[in-house]
Amino acid sequence: MDSFSSLIRTASHAQHAEAENSAFMSDLLGGRLGVDAYARYTEQLWFVYEALESAAEHLTADAVAGPFVRPELLRLPALERDLAHLRGPGWRAGLSALPATRAYADRVRECAERWPGGYVAHHYTRYLGDLSGGQIIRDRAEKTWGFARKGDGVRFYVFEEIANPAAFKRGYRELLDAIGVDDLERQRVVGECRRAFALNTAVFRALGEEFTLSA
Repeated sequence: MDSFSSLIRTASHAQHAEAENSAFMSDLLGGRLGVDAYARYTEQLWFVYEALESAAEHLTADAVAGPFVRPELLRLPALERDLAHLRGPGWRAGLSALPATRAYADRVRECAERWPGGYVAHHYTRYLGDLSGGQIIRDRAEKTWGFARKGDGVRFYVFEEIANPAAFKRGYRELLDAIGVDDLERQRVVGECRRAFALNTAVFRALGEEFTLSA
């Protein structure tokens, strides 16, 4: 029987690929969009991580979600430093969420408040993605817009406290495999992972509409 972590990975593969191959992300990573598009994307991330991390503290004691809440993963301080670099010290005043971003953040917050298993689904799709594909984004951003290596502008992608990302991801998947829920709940968590990728893809679609390449 497949482990729960491999079940999640297989079940959400199509949605994951769709998110990664969105026109906006392809144009951004291909260097066809300006740094303003990258900054706007970073702003959207702030809303999602604010929802994820503002809930983290009260979930630390939860039997299902608690083991996944790890201080070395927290991204908000790094995101805020990046935004100050990208938008200037008054970045908060200009911060605005796209409707798709608001829907995504609201769903994360709803799961955090009412459904620990759903929170784990969002936690998994975000942080394991940041530790994996996020490193490609960091590398491209440094080359395209001249950010210092692992410096301001790309700190969101730099996990200072995780010395060995491969070992960390392995440990995370072991936590998933040991999650204390029954088979029906596991299926619901898998469904929420799919939903998380769909919500993320909707944000990319909205960003793609805002930053269209002129034909």
